Amino acid sequence: MSLANTAAEYMLSDALLPDRRGPRLKGLRLELPLDRMVKFVAVGSPLLLMSLAFAQEFSSGSPISCFSPSNFSVRQAAYVDSSCWDSLVHHEQDKPGQYKMKSLWPYKALPYSLLALAMVMYLPVLLWQYAAAPALSSDLLFIISELDKSYNRSIRLVQHMLKIRQKSSDPHVFWDELEKARKERYFEFPLLERYLACKQRSHSLVATYLLRNALLLLFTSATYLYLGHFHLDVFFQEEFSCSIKTKLLSDETHIPDLITCRLTSLSVFQIVSLSSVAIYTLLVPVIVYNLTRLCRWDKRLLSIYEMLPAFDLLSRKMLGCPINDLNVILLFLRANISELISFSWLSVLCVLKDTTSQKHNIDTVVDFMTLLAGLEPTKPKHLTHQVCDEHP
Repeated sequence: MSLANTAAEYMLSDALLPDRRGPRLKGLRLELPLDRMVKFVAVGSPLLLMSLAFAQEFSSGSPISCFSPSNFSVRQAAYVDSSCWDSLVHHEQDKPGQYKMKSLWPYKALPYSLLALAMVMYLPVLLWQYAAAPALSSDLLFIISELDKSYNRSIRLVQHMLKIRQKSSDPHVFWDELEKARKERYFEFPLLERYLACKQRSHSLVATYLLRNALLLLFTSATYLYLGHFHLDVFFQEEFSCSIKTKLLSDETHIPDLITCRLTSLSVFQIVSLSSVAIYTLLVPVIVYNLTRLCRWDKRLLSIYEMLPAFDLLSRKMLGCPINDLNVILLFLRANISELISFSWLSVLCVLKDTTSQKHNIDTVVDFMTLLAGLEPTKPKHLTHQVCDEHP
């Protein structure tokens, strides 16, 4: 009998989780994996395309090539290129002697518009980091710590029960005390459950998360409008007619009214425009999916932690509308599942509980570990019959 008790003590000691009194969860993820992917793509792709535009400009030299008159010198031809690039206005003949002008400034503003787009797309990230991440970090630290502590308390409780059973000379006294403790709910530690229930009535985290994704959708729509209104208008404008007869040159008769110029960077402009549309079109379903995850509970995570005493949010049907801070916290608990050491143990116990649920009345980890330690989860039948015989 002592050998069996020693084995049970070793088993319970091994089931205890290591105490975390060192660095407190420095690897906490305060961004969901999909949100991080959206951030890298939404901010990084404009910067990558901007570097492509600058690389093309530095490698090919002048972004335009003007067909100057043959009697122009090299310096005059260079002046024509510089002047036409500075103005970047297409003169299209509307009526005899009248010209309709169209600005081609999106070509010149391409790298800077991409930089502005990257900065705008980073604003929702800054909003989350400064408005929600500090509070979320403290919530996760407390909840992860309490979940692991609650599991350890359950194991220590079974260890204590085993010691009391070994020291108790009368088994009736032990089982009577155990049943009384269960009726009085001594095994429950309701602090965490009440804290999570309070988070159902809080909406600061979920409001910030909704605002972050709404801003991403808004900025994406603004990007579509910008590309459609400005880029599409000049998307196929490879050549344009430039006028340099301004200021001191306005009365020069040997200078033609219009000079034809060609945009050498048109292919890069088209690639950047099409790439931007394709990238943000692919991001929209991901952002919408992130929002839809707030409309349902992660019941698998909750069902596993139902094994802990006083953690019965599901069985008591305490979950209401999922759009609250608790649902956001559950999403981040799932993302930080590697920090929850108790999760793997409870997952195994849940699987074992399902295989033995037809034979034993097992509700919590205390009941299951009591069974593994060699104690019946309920009062043995022979003791019950013995009590009935003594008190007919």
